[in-house]
Amino acid sequence: MKSIRICIASIAVVVLTLGGCLPQDQVSSSGSKKTDFDAYLEFKRIRVRDDAHRKLLQDQFMEREALANKIEKEPLLDQKLTRAELNEFRKEMLISRYFEKFLQQKITEEAVRNYYTANADKYQEHKVHVAHILVRTDRNMGEPERMAKLTSAQEAYSKIKAGADFAEVAKQYSEDSISAKKGGDLGWLKEGAVDARFSKTAFSMEQDQISEPFESAFGFHIVKLLESPVVTKKPIKVVSGDIRYQLRNKAKDAELKRLLGNGT
Repeated sequence: MKSIRICIASIAVVVLTLGGCLPQDQVSSSGSKKTDFDAYLEFKRIRVRDDAHRKLLQDQFMEREALANKIEKEPLLDQKLTRAELNEFRKEMLISRYFEKFLQQKITEEAVRNYYTANADKYQEHKVHVAHILVRTDRNMGEPERMAKLTSAQEAYSKIKAGADFAEVAKQYSEDSISAKKGGDLGWLKEGAVDARFSKTAFSMEQDQISEPFESAFGFHIVKLLESPVVTKKPIKVVSGDIRYQLRNKAKDAELKRLLGNGT
C-alpha cells in the first residue's frame, strides 16, 4: 500500500512538472510566496503541527519528487505513453476544477431565486378534483362489444340523471376498481397529466356538474366535478434542484463556447 501511495503522489508531482500547472513560486492571498510544497499541503489538506513536522513532510515530498524524476528517465516505461496519460490527467483536472469553481461562483442561491421568480408560470400546477365512472374498452374489441360498453355507460348516466347517487352508481358500474371503491373519486388531477379529452372535459366543467358519457383511450367515462379547478405553486425548495441543474448546464455551455471561441 505504501508503494501505491508513493506512485500516486509521484504521478501528481510529475503532472505538475510536465504540465506546468504550478510554478515554483506563487503569491498567496496573504501576499507571501507559495511554493510547490505549500500548494501540496493545501491540496492534501495537511495541517502542519510544528517546524519538525513540516520538515518531515517536506523531506517526504522531495523524496517522492526525486523518485518520480528518476523513474521518468528509466527505459522500463513507455515515455510517450506516460506523457500522453499524464497530459490527459492534467487536462481532466484543469477542466473539472475550473468548471467546479466557475459554476460555484456563477450559479448562486440568488440566481436560483431570480430564475424561479422570472419563470413563476413554469412552477404552477392547474388541478381539479373529479370523480368518474369508467366502462373499459380496448382497441381489439369488435363493434358489437364496444356498443355494449357504451350502452352500459349510458345506463349508468341515466340512473344519475334520474336522481341516483353518483358514488353508488360508480360502485356498481365503474370498471376502475380502485376509484370505484371510493365512489369514483380520483382525487386532484393535474391538467394534462391524464388523457387529453378527459382533461379537457374535466377542466371545462362547473362544480357538481356531471358529464355525458364520452370516450377516451381507456373507455367510456362519466365525470363529476367535485371541486373547481385551482392553481397551486410549487415551493422553491421543491424545484431549486432542477433550476440549479438547468442553470449550471446553460452556464457551462456558454462558458465552453467562450473559451473555445477565444482559442484558449
